[in-house]
Amino acid sequence: MTSTKAPPTKIVRAIERARHALYRIHQRSAPPAASMMELIMGAWISQLISAAAELGVADELANGPATGEDLARRLNVDQDALCRMLRALIGIGVFRHRSDGRYELTALAETLRTDSPVSMAGMARWVGSAQHREHWSHLADAIRTGSAVVPALRGKPIFDYLADEPALAGIFNQAMTGLSESSVTAVVAAYDFSRFATIADIGGGQGRLLAAILASAAHARGVLFDLPEVVAGAPALLRQYGVEDRTRIDPGSFFESAPKGADAYVLKHIIHDWPDDDAVRILQNIRTAARRGTRLLLIEFVIPDHDRNFHGKWVDIEMLVVANARERTAAEYRQLLDTAGFRLTRVVDTVGPLSILEAVAI
Repeated sequence: MTSTKAPPTKIVRAIERARHALYRIHQRSAPPAASMMELIMGAWISQLISAAAELGVADELANGPATGEDLARRLNVDQDALCRMLRALIGIGVFRHRSDGRYELTALAETLRTDSPVSMAGMARWVGSAQHREHWSHLADAIRTGSAVVPALRGKPIFDYLADEPALAGIFNQAMTGLSESSVTAVVAAYDFSRFATIADIGGGQGRLLAAILASAAHARGVLFDLPEVVAGAPALLRQYGVEDRTRIDPGSFFESAPKGADAYVLKHIIHDWPDDDAVRILQNIRTAARRGTRLLLIEFVIPDHDRNFHGKWVDIEMLVVANARERTAAEYRQLLDTAGFRLTRVVDTVGPLSILEAVAI
């Protein structure tokens, strides 16, 4: 069961502001060209992390510290090249070189384990995949045209392309699972789901978020709605978290319909995947299924007014590159919701980068 303990949101935001100020000091402590070179080298850092995840270095070190020779033998890689990779990553806090010469995991490296409670291994492999790097190599074209590069490059939209690339789709799904797991506690801690008798998770995958919501709302029942091939694996997960007896699995497409009669409809990272017309279509299908006064909860990045760094601003560029989609401001979400027959009532901040947009069917 997921713990819903989380630090106070105000404290987290204050820490973020302090980190931003310190980062600006760090940047200004070096010549501009040196600071820019550090930013440019971020691509190399990302690729090294991706390679470490692809090779399974963290999984192997989970068995205990190891010498470079032993680690190279177990991973079937070149020892010299492996140690050079580890040397670079150790400099930024990923992995540690012990005084006895063996390598071991750090807290950052733990997140690259595939079995870590919150694993970033899938995300590292997705961002570092040859296909994803090729998509981003056309970023300038996306900026020039305002259009995603995937349809032009692959001849089909991103989700159709992934359907034809099962190995890449598997990596993508692992990435999304890791991201979802990282946000569950923050979402459940920020909102009281216990006031709803029936909660429908639209596009809910195999039900990880719904399981956490139901764990926090002991008397609620859930409806898991997603494509048949997606929810096929849901029973095992729901059983794992002890909520299978309170959950109805309802296969379907949110482009065609939504289950009727829920007291609250939850959509996490769904609307940001689609341009405005498609987003409104999804929301209108939910409005058709929902009673007047029903709550709609969109869990998304909400682009803030400030100019500080924010995770959602980078994901917004990913949406531009791959899907003709976007992250949105609260005002942009309000407009979408108004068009679809909902009224935005509030935006609930969480300790993470996600927010919960609460709307009511009118």
